[in-house]
Amino acid sequence: MHWPTKATLSPAQNHFIERLPRTERRHLLALCEPVELVFRDVLCVPGQQTLHAYFPVDGFVSLLQQTDAHPPLEVAMVGSEGMLGAEMSLGVMPPPLLGVVQGSGRAWRVEQDVLQRLLLQHPVLRQSLQRYVYVLVAQLAAAVVCQRFHLIGARLARRLLMSQDRAHADRLHVTHEGLAQMLGTRRVGVTEAAGELQRSGLIAYHRGELQVLDRAGLLAIACSCYGRDLLIYDTSMACAPRSRMR
Repeated sequence: MHWPTKATLSPAQNHFIERLPRTERRHLLALCEPVELVFRDVLCVPGQQTLHAYFPVDGFVSLLQQTDAHPPLEVAMVGSEGMLGAEMSLGVMPPPLLGVVQGSGRAWRVEQDVLQRLLLQHPVLRQSLQRYVYVLVAQLAAAVVCQRFHLIGARLARRLLMSQDRAHADRLHVTHEGLAQMLGTRRVGVTEAAGELQRSGLIAYHRGELQVLDRAGLLAIACSCYGRDLLIYDTSMACAPRSRMR
């Protein structure tokens, strides 16, 4: 996979950057570099200083909460709708969650200290990032409710839709074991739920490669958290501050 040059790569490929006013968008992109997100790479670790913030384009990152006795649990996901490292807008570092690439692809990357200076110079950018922090907080809260009250089949459908949205593709690299870890449930439960989705013609799965065949069908059975996440993002980011066009 080869990146286009900065001159030809559209900022619209990351929706957070696309929503910025022209001035802030231009200044941010001038300081970013294109990078590849590699499956299973660890981008940030709780308690450890991170060197970069990332704006995914067609890859995505799982935000995981670590525990002593159990595997890490996925509590949020970052893709082309946002950025990894939004806590920098609050002046809080290091990151609170483990960030692991779950979907290979491309991203814009900016050095942490460079972004900090940019946030001081451009209050509109800082306010936009703080609104995105609110979106992440809402997603974290939804993850708690979803895991506690919703059935595994509905949760799995939601997770596949979220992955498809961020990968911008119908084919995903996943395993039952990986999905079970992300959803915080037993592998046998994921296997049964995925089998039902496959028998219903909604997905096809073979040796770690999953294809979404019927997105409308997944939407019909996904839990309400999926639609709620989209609504919170749209309403929160739509009212982000706008600077004068200069």
